[in-house]
Amino acid sequence: MNSRQLRRRCILDADSRTLLQTAMEELGLSARDHGRTFRVARTIADLDGSDAIRASHLQEAINYRSLDRRLWAR
Repeated sequence: MNSRQLRRRCILDADSRTLLQTAMEELGLSARDHGRTFRVARTIADLDGSDAIRASHLQEAINYRSLDRRLWAR
């Protein structure tokens, strides 16, 4: 799925949008990181059997992203 398809098919609710925006600001995520996090959240939602990406899916994806950044910073 490219970025355009993600934005069109994966609509976030207000809480999820706020969570993602906060994570981008606090973790210094780039636009590429945003897309990767969004894709991981979509995968987590799929594995959970959910049609929508919920805040819990997004939080898990953000946790993976921040863990990834810490491991690669060494």
